[in-house]
Amino acid sequence: MSKRNVTLQLDEEVITQAKVIAARQGTSVSALLAQQVRELAADAARYEAAKVQALQLMAEAAARGSGGRVTWSREDLYDRAGDRDE
Repeated sequence: MSKRNVTLQLDEEVITQAKVIAARQGTSVSALLAQQVRELAADAARYEAAKVQALQLMAEAAARGSGGRVTWSREDLYDRAGDRDE
């Protein structure tokens, strides 16, 4: 994969912090930032995939379901026949 240079403008404090973090990790600021961008891109891709899957599952559930109509009663939900003193 070919690489290209990117120019960034950052506050001096941010640059200093990046240098310290990179030094602690035994890498360069460039490698540190590249890794962070890769992780952001992967997170975004995972989010989009999860969103597509969730929307698909909701559509499938709606197609199988009752069309939004309530098909249960309060008694069905709170059936506690075993708990009643009859």
